[in-house]
Amino acid sequence: MSLSSTTGSSVSQHDSLSDNTYGSPASVSCLTEDPNDLKHKIRELETAMLGSEMDNGDSFETTFDRQLFLEPEKWKLLEIVRGDLKKGLIACARAVEDDDLMMAELLMTELRQMVSVSGEPIQRLGAYLLEGLIARVASTGTSIYKALKCKEPASSELLSYMHILYEVCPYFKFGYFSANGAIAEALKGENAVHIIDFQIAQGSQWISLIQALAARPGGPPRVRITGIDDSISEYARGSGLHLVGQRLSFLAQSCNVPFEFHAAPLPGDKVHVEHLFVHPGEALAVNFAYQLHHMPDESVSTENHRDRILRMVKSLSPKVVTLVEQESNTNTAPFFPRFLETLDYYTAIFESIDAVLPRDHKERISVEQHCLARDIVNVIACEGAERVERHELLGKWKSRFRMAGFTPYPLSPFVNATIKSLLENYCEHYKLEDRDGALYLGWKNRVLSVSCAWL
Repeated sequence: MSLSSTTGSSVSQHDSLSDNTYGSPASVSCLTEDPNDLKHKIRELETAMLGSEMDNGDSFETTFDRQLFLEPEKWKLLEIVRGDLKKGLIACARAVEDDDLMMAELLMTELRQMVSVSGEPIQRLGAYLLEGLIARVASTGTSIYKALKCKEPASSELLSYMHILYEVCPYFKFGYFSANGAIAEALKGENAVHIIDFQIAQGSQWISLIQALAARPGGPPRVRITGIDDSISEYARGSGLHLVGQRLSFLAQSCNVPFEFHAAPLPGDKVHVEHLFVHPGEALAVNFAYQLHHMPDESVSTENHRDRILRMVKSLSPKVVTLVEQESNTNTAPFFPRFLETLDYYTAIFESIDAVLPRDHKERISVEQHCLARDIVNVIACEGAERVERHELLGKWKSRFRMAGFTPYPLSPFVNATIKSLLENYCEHYKLEDRDGALYLGWKNRVLSVSCAWL
C-alpha cells in the first residue's frame, strides 16, 4: 500500500505522485500493451532496475575469487540464501548495516537471480527491496533511478494504475469511508461547512460525501472545500488543482449542493493559517488521509512541521479532524529494523494484490511499480530530509494529537458497519477491528491501516 504521496530522493521526488495513495510513484514504465512482448519487457525492466553482472563489472571469476576470502560461516550463509529469498534479503540488509560490502555484493549477486517483478509476492517485493539496498550502497538514495533507461508513463497511465489499485484493494476506500463517516457525523445539522483536505489529489474522497450531504433531510448545507496539494500530484493529474475544483463543482451542481472550491497549491509542510481562508460561522473539518507521515518531524527538522501543523489545525477550533495512516513504524527506526518492518508490511500488501490480480495480469506489474515500488525504495535507500516515507504507529500519533490539545472523537457504529459491508466485496483475509476508538484494517495477522478522529 505510499500507501503515500511523495517519495524520497532529490531525483525521485520529481517523478512521484499520489491520489492519497501509498505514494503512487511515477517511476519508469518498460511495459507495453502487447502480451507477446511482455516477458521481454519484464526482463528489460529487471535489468534496468537491478543491473546485470556486466554492468557491475562482475564475472563468474571475480565473484568466485571473492568467495575464496569468505569465512566458513559466511560460506554457509550463502548456501542458505540460495534456497530462501526472504532470509537472503535479511542477510543482505544486515551486511549493508554492518558495512560488510563484500558480503553485501555477493548476496546481491545471488538475490538478482531469485527476484522477479512477475513472480510470487516475495519475489516481486524482493525486486524492489533489492533495488533499495543497491541504491543505498551506491548513493544513499541521492540518485535512486539514475540507471533506469525507460520512458516515464503519461499521467493518464498513472491514473489508471492508481484506479486499478483503488478497485482491487480496500485500503483507500477504507480510509475515505471511515473519514467521511466521522465528518458527516460531526457536521450533522450545520448550515455551512468547510473541509480542509491536506492532500486532495483527484478529489475522489469527497464525491460520496457531497452526495450524502445532498440527501440530508432539510436540504444540504453550503459546502466549501480547500484542497491542498503540490506539483507532484499535479503531474499525476496532468494539470493543476483547478481540474479538481471543476470536477467537484460539477458534481455539487448536479446534486443541488451550494459549493465553493479553494485551491492551495503547495506542499503540506509549507501550509500556514493564511493559506486556508477560514471564515467565521463555518463548521470546520480537517482531513489527513495517508498524508501526515510525509511531514518532517523533530528527527528531521528543527521546525518539526508534523507537530506544528497539528497545533495550527487545533487553533482553528475544528469540529473534527480525521487521520488515516499506514500502521507501520519507519519514522525514527534505524536502518535494519526499518528494513525488517518494510519487508513484513509490504509482504502483506503484495500478497493481498496477488489474491486479486493473476500473475500474468499485464497491468499488475505496472500497478506495483507505479503505486508501491518507489515508496519501498525511499524507506530503504534514503535518510534525513530525503526520506519522506516516515510512518508512525497509532500510539505515537495519539501522543502527538494529545500534545496539540486534541481529544479522541469516537467513530460511530454506522462507520464500522459501513466498512464491514465494504469488506464483504473483498477477500476473506482482510480483517477489521474496532479498538480504543480507532478502526484497524489488516491482512491476515498484519495490521496495515488505521483510521481515527479527533476534536
